[in-house]
Amino acid sequence: MTQVNTTADPATLQALLDELPSNLLAGRRVLVTGAARGLGLAFAKCIAKAGASVVLADILTDLAQVEAQALREDGFTAHALTVDLSDPASIAEGAADAVKLLGGLDGLVNNAAITNSGGRDAHALEIDMWDRVMDVNVRGTWLMSRACQPALAESGRGAIVNLASDTALWGAPNLLAYASSKGAVISMTRSLSREWGGDGITVNAVAPGLTLVEATEYVPMARHQKYLEGRSLPREQQAVDVCGAVLFALSGLSRFMTGQLLAVNGGFVMH
Repeated sequence: MTQVNTTADPATLQALLDELPSNLLAGRRVLVTGAARGLGLAFAKCIAKAGASVVLADILTDLAQVEAQALREDGFTAHALTVDLSDPASIAEGAADAVKLLGGLDGLVNNAAITNSGGRDAHALEIDMWDRVMDVNVRGTWLMSRACQPALAESGRGAIVNLASDTALWGAPNLLAYASSKGAVISMTRSLSREWGGDGITVNAVAPGLTLVEATEYVPMARHQKYLEGRSLPREQQAVDVCGAVLFALSGLSRFMTGQLLAVNGGFVMH
C-alpha cells in the first residue's frame, strides 16, 4: 500500500512559478477570493506571475495583506481586501473596491469556501451548519459574481472561474453540506454562462480532488488513502496541480469555452 504524505510541498509551486510565461495574462486584472492561503494563494501567485494585476480577497485580512506585500516585493501588482462571503454588504463593497483598485476587472476566481460539515452524516449534520456552508459557498459565489458582472462585461474579455469539488461528482459520504454546495456551484456555473455569454463573459468551473492545503488538514488519513489508491496518477494532489486549469480558464486560450467543468483530480473521477 502506498503511504500518504499529507504535507504540502512549497517547492512544487515555486517550480511552476519559475516556468510560467509572464505574458499569458498580461494586462489583465483579476480578483481571487479566499486568497490568503491554500489554493487561493497559489492561484494569486500564478496569476501575478502570468502578468496580471491581482487582488487577494479574504476574511483573514492580516494574512492577505502579508501575502500581497510579498508579491509586491517580488515586483508584481497586488492588493489585499477584506471580504466576508457570508455578508452581502461585505461582498458588494469588496467587489467595488477591487474594481477601483485595479481600474476595472477582467477575471474573477470564486475560490473561497468553507468545509466545516466534514465527518457528520446526514442525521448528525446541524441545520445551522448546513445554512452556514450554503451561505458562504453558494450564496457568496452568486453574490460575488453578480457584483463583479458589470465590470467584467465592460472589459470585453471577462472570465469567471468557480471552484467546485470532485466530492460533488462522486458523492463523498459524511460531507453532505459541502458536496451539495459544490454541486450547486456547478449548476450555477452553467446557468450564469448562458445568462452572461452575450456580455462576452465566460463562466467555467474547476473541480479539484483532495488537495494538500491548510483547509484539508482535518481530513482523516483513510480519505487521503482512498484518493491516493483511486487515482490514475497515484500521488498526492498539490495546489500547483490545479493552477494550470485556472490560468487556462482565465486566459484568451479558453475564449470559446464556457459553462464547462474541468475535473482536476489525477483521474480519481473522470468527468
